[in-house]
Amino acid sequence: MDETRAHAHAQRSSYTCQYSTFSDTTLVVILPFKKKIYGLTSTPDGLDMFIQYRLERCVGIVTSLTNGLSEREANDAITANVCKGPQQHEEVCLGLFALLLTEPPQAQRCYRDLTLVNRDGMNVILIKINQILMEKFLKLQDVCRTQLVWLVRELVKSGVIGADGVLMTLMKQIAGGDITSKNLWLAENVLDILLDQREWVLKSGMLIAMSVYTYLRLIVDHGTPALLVLRQKEVDLCIGLLREKFMECFIIGRDLVRLLQIVARIPEMELLWKDLLHNPQALSPQFTGLLQLLTARTSRKFLACRLTPDMETKLLFMTSRVRFGQQKRYQDWFQRQYLSTAESQSLRCDLIRYICGVVHPSNEVLSSDILPRWAIIGWLLTTCTSNVAASNAKLALFYDWLFFSPEKDSIMNIEPAILVMHHSMKPHPAITATLLDFMCRVSGESLSHLAPLFDNPKLDRELRSMLRERFAEFCSSPSPPTEGRDEGESVSLEMDNHVLLDKEDGCYDNTEAAFSDDEEEVNNKGNKKREFRFHPIKEAVIEEPADITPYVDQLDDTMKEKVLQLQKGSDTEAHCEVMQEIVDLVLEEDFDSEQMSTLASCLAELFKGHFRGDVLPDDITEENLCQMQEDNSGFSVLLEMLAELYQKQPKIGYHLLYYLRASKAAMGKMSLYESFAQATALGDLHTCLMMDMKACQEDDIRLLCYLTPSIYTEFPDETLRSGELLNMIVAVIDSTQLQELMCHVMIGNLVMFRKDSVLNILIQSLEWETFEQYSAWQLFLAHSIPLETIIPILQHLKYKEHPEALSCLLLQLRREKPSGEMVKMVLSRPCHPEDQFTTSILRHWAAKHDDVLGEHIKALLIKNNNMPRKRQSLRSSSSKLAQLTLEQILEHMDNLRLNLSNTKNSFFTQTPILQALQHVQASCDEAHKMRFSDLFSLAEEYEEPSSKPPKSRRKAPASSPRSRKGTVTPVSNEEESASSSASEEEDSKPKAPKRKRKGSSAVASDSD
Repeated sequence: MDETRAHAHAQRSSYTCQYSTFSDTTLVVILPFKKKIYGLTSTPDGLDMFIQYRLERCVGIVTSLTNGLSEREANDAITANVCKGPQQHEEVCLGLFALLLTEPPQAQRCYRDLTLVNRDGMNVILIKINQILMEKFLKLQDVCRTQLVWLVRELVKSGVIGADGVLMTLMKQIAGGDITSKNLWLAENVLDILLDQREWVLKSGMLIAMSVYTYLRLIVDHGTPALLVLRQKEVDLCIGLLREKFMECFIIGRDLVRLLQIVARIPEMELLWKDLLHNPQALSPQFTGLLQLLTARTSRKFLACRLTPDMETKLLFMTSRVRFGQQKRYQDWFQRQYLSTAESQSLRCDLIRYICGVVHPSNEVLSSDILPRWAIIGWLLTTCTSNVAASNAKLALFYDWLFFSPEKDSIMNIEPAILVMHHSMKPHPAITATLLDFMCRVSGESLSHLAPLFDNPKLDRELRSMLRERFAEFCSSPSPPTEGRDEGESVSLEMDNHVLLDKEDGCYDNTEAAFSDDEEEVNNKGNKKREFRFHPIKEAVIEEPADITPYVDQLDDTMKEKVLQLQKGSDTEAHCEVMQEIVDLVLEEDFDSEQMSTLASCLAELFKGHFRGDVLPDDITEENLCQMQEDNSGFSVLLEMLAELYQKQPKIGYHLLYYLRASKAAMGKMSLYESFAQATALGDLHTCLMMDMKACQEDDIRLLCYLTPSIYTEFPDETLRSGELLNMIVAVIDSTQLQELMCHVMIGNLVMFRKDSVLNILIQSLEWETFEQYSAWQLFLAHSIPLETIIPILQHLKYKEHPEALSCLLLQLRREKPSGEMVKMVLSRPCHPEDQFTTSILRHWAAKHDDVLGEHIKALLIKNNNMPRKRQSLRSSSSKLAQLTLEQILEHMDNLRLNLSNTKNSFFTQTPILQALQHVQASCDEAHKMRFSDLFSLAEEYEEPSSKPPKSRRKAPASSPRSRKGTVTPVSNEEESASSSASEEEDSKPKAPKRKRKGSSAVASDSD
């Protein structure tokens, strides 16, 4: 990193201008480049630094190419450089991109040059924009944010392929419930792009639907008089798209009705609402009525689009990493950040819809102590401060209940509602009551499994009467008391909050979720207390027929015929034959590439059943698979087809990795995945690989472990440079899988760490959960990497915050012979009465390697004692990491002396230790002599027998005054020191004033 910085500094110093026609002010682009792009703190993360330095380097390349040239010569120079290869092309494009962001006056010229020199349809720029939007948008400076929106507008004007995806990503950054100036500015600018480029918008069905969903939701937030102009523009956009392209909006599903219902009082929306109810054919001949829309499930992508990437990350963290009972500080932070204002209350319904429809925890998470979904929803409901928002939040919670279809919907969408009612019955009965009251008012289907709640005596009498009247068939009739049970007994609902299985696509049979009364116990009065529990829902996969109607008519006749054959086929062999014919058609020269996306949608829908459940079989067998030939002339076409499929079905990525790993036909062809990654919209191997491994982690942990050795072996640069993949693995594996990975490492099949990056990865792991950290350390210890490589991590470890790393290091250091660097890092730890790390390892070394430890400590004592005090102090105060000081060494030595005082250990009788203490005592100040008097007394006792001739003439006069220290006054001690030999004059005289300053400092901070 130091070399990189030095190189960047040298480049900055050599730049004199940007283009020859740029103003002198453009020089600031180079000098504080990272501050121009990001509003970073003093500790940017690794990705920030990587992006900054890469963009800075690219700016330097463009500058060096065009320095001192005319405009035409500059264009010729960068064009010639671009033609040299892909790397030069990417560097020039990114350099122009960075200049465009930071220099508004030259943005038009940079964009013009960018359109002229790019050779990949702006793919490099689209990928970089998406990366910044998803990961770093909040850190952008205002100027760069404005320029980024301007660039997106220009890309849309130019009709760049893929600009619709970038615009949807930008739309995701518009936060709901936020009427701050920055958020309103972004909402209005994106709206202007959609209105100004309407003809272009109408070409993308997904963009139409996403725009309608986004702005129907934002209309709710913009009802104040100051925002009526903006709201009217939003209404005009939504009304126009809904009336002109209703069937494209139809793919939103039932949540479209929910959003329209909330804004139905706006006059234009009211007219549309009436047509939706009474005249559906006016919207589209294919639209039969409201029920058709209500029975269509809303896709996850729409539910997720109304949360910003930062909100989504925080919410996923709470539902996958935070333990139940420890969530308060995370909820408080989320409340302060996103839900603290009156306007932000409308965001709660978005959060609840996201939790119900998108966050579907795996069975491992459901059976663990991770914060359950119902607890977060309960918190969102109880902290709501607006009655209108509370009603909308309840509707969001029960919306999938009202139209639940076992064949189409997932049971996970309705699980949180019943659990939040059940678990609120005892601590918060009012929550359960208000939710039941809401259900009564919106009517109910699929409510038979709520029967025990209907009769619960904790509900008030009026509500129970309404429940009996409304749902008489679900309520038990009153019965006389029998066998010790009376009418007034309390029914206990001890339901397990983790019994519902994770079924993504509606695996639900005819067996209703029912209560059992298997367990009974006698209460204190002798009455029997019945416990109700959910029976686990039996897993029975019902394959819903694939619906390819919206796509198949867009194919030409020949391809349409093959796709319909594929839909009708039932056995695998027939599917393979038809697929081969489809591939042959794709490879023909006259194949219309515009049909690629439509064909991919058809195939994704037809084969969606293949992506359910675990991929890895119990016993892996090799099948007779087709040989993949990279040099085939149709290879790029097939990659394009695969990339389109990847957009429709992201699970294809790790399925491809599994095929390349398990198939003999694909042996040695793992590089095909790299070609595939570059062909996708992501266009980046690292990003694509991490996303695919993340999807694999969520779907099939066994497959993740199976792929791990080959992924690390084939893609070392992508896996070993950071801890991202390692964290994915250790977050989900169990102890058996950990042991298997360790065996792979020991055998030589797997390398998860290398010397140049292991320290940074282990530092990253300090933020992980306990088991994750222990797993990472176990995997590290399975490698043969010298411990000295990672010993500097000790400077980052705090005894209260990092016990996992400290315990692993302690056990490993115990097995090592101490080296100079190890002893230095151990002694660099701050002294604290409760931190026994340094004392424990020093005691062990003193028992096993006393002579080696003594020599190392002597060297450190003498070195730090001779170091000028002023320089030492400055280093200690300016560095973020602990610096070794003389006082620290003496403190640790004194702690070790006390620990060994009642033992027979002879460590402090060694000549090197006593000589070092002599050396320090001769020149240290009075405060240190008093503070560590017991430690220095060991050296005095050593010097009592002074009859023996000294080993050198230097030490004779030095030992004499010290040996008489206890028998003379302080004044005479100073006189003795002043008359010491010339050999010590160099040390003693310059340090006289420093001794005074250092002594006062030591006294001020003396905890003893």
